[in-house]
Amino acid sequence: MNKYLIYATYGWLALSGTLHFLVDVVSHVVRGKHPPGPETTLYYGLHTAFSLGQVAFGLLGLLLAWRAMPLVADHSVLALTLLAGLGWWAITFLFMPYWEPKLNLGIFCALALAAWVTR
Repeated sequence: MNKYLIYATYGWLALSGTLHFLVDVVSHVVRGKHPPGPETTLYYGLHTAFSLGQVAFGLLGLLLAWRAMPLVADHSVLALTLLAGLGWWAITFLFMPYWEPKLNLGIFCALALAAWVTR
């Protein structure tokens, strides 16, 4: 069970990060939703960096889980994963008015906590 929760945790992070990028960056650029300017650059930069970090961390977690499950299932790695999720969650509450990233990170943190508890 723990193995599947770990895969679900990192897979969810990679998927939700990819979808966040597609929805909040690519679709806004295609639709021309924001006028050119410094605020738009900051908006795209924040969302791009946010989603890229999630995708990279999620894919790294999946790769490590696939190659070295005992390492990823260790308490220290799961604690680091949960702290990263809480950090991303804090960013959403401070800088993002949308509820979807908050929900996605809430699910990620719940999965990480479940993986930690079932170890």
